Amino acid sequence: MIAQLTPELASKFANLALDHLTREYPNKLTHSLAGPQDVQSPRALHPIFYGSYDWHSCVHGYWLILHLLDRFPDLPEAARIIAVVDEHFTDANVAGERAYLDLPHNRGFERPYGWAWLLALSAQLQSLKLCEAARWSKSFAPLTETFVERFEEFLPKATYPLRVGTHFNMAFALALTLDFARQTSRESLEVLLVNTAERWFLNDVACQAWEPAGDEFLSPSLMEAELMRRVLPPAQFSEWFRRFLPDLGAKKPDTLFEPVTVTDRTDGKIAHLDGLNLSRAWCQRSLARALPAGDARRVTLFDSAELHLQSALAHVAGDYMGEHWLGTFATLALEA
Repeated sequence: MIAQLTPELASKFANLALDHLTREYPNKLTHSLAGPQDVQSPRALHPIFYGSYDWHSCVHGYWLILHLLDRFPDLPEAARIIAVVDEHFTDANVAGERAYLDLPHNRGFERPYGWAWLLALSAQLQSLKLCEAARWSKSFAPLTETFVERFEEFLPKATYPLRVGTHFNMAFALALTLDFARQTSRESLEVLLVNTAERWFLNDVACQAWEPAGDEFLSPSLMEAELMRRVLPPAQFSEWFRRFLPDLGAKKPDTLFEPVTVTDRTDGKIAHLDGLNLSRAWCQRSLARALPAGDARRVTLFDSAELHLQSALAHVAGDYMGEHWLGTFATLALEA
């Protein structure tokens, strides 16, 4: 049976997110101090995104609950979702988040992973059908503009991509941000993202897929392919993909088809590997659907995606090191 996002799973993931979005501790701050005035609590520093263990997980936790509510308007958690967003997405709280970002020593804060998720959240707010959504989106606009400007400033001077399978992966950030640009009709940003992706990745061939590393939650090879699927027209992507993974039909590189082993889910870095299984499934499903109906690689990718999904879905909840963020990647995989 092919795993899908059901109302029951959506409710489970929504409850997980609601339980940690406003949980301030434990907290892993990524925080630069310019002086003693910067020694403050997570909530004082980040009046919206103070929960979920770290800033970026809180951002995509909000994306998750709003995305699930958009998909399932009758979700039992709907009232709680609306209440927590309404409490936090205010002009004053956005100004507090913006003030932190505007400090000179915070220009690179959360680049690129948090930047991309913030824009994904903004796109979700703008597409919501709730009566409150327009007000939330208007309040949120200064944060949206901040990260659009930062991408526009940063990408032209980024000579090389980062290909690691962690938060610094540029293919993942460009993929989410490209979706945002297209959904919100930001044509100049879209052109910049497409040009950057082609500059970085268009000439890549015969990917060796030397992965996984011990703390990855993204596949550097599959994430790059998933970005280029978004960037290139179908016929051009098909040719690029053939050159990029020329032995995919023979299940090579074989590491891409073997779910990774997670030995300790209380270890935050090792727990990343559950996310790798989920994000691989997301990419494999999406890439399979981009191939022609009779292409044997479709079956190879779909079968591998199911193996990866089944290895990780049971572990979305269980320890806080995983459950504060894994629901997002489970949702991406199940919907791909």
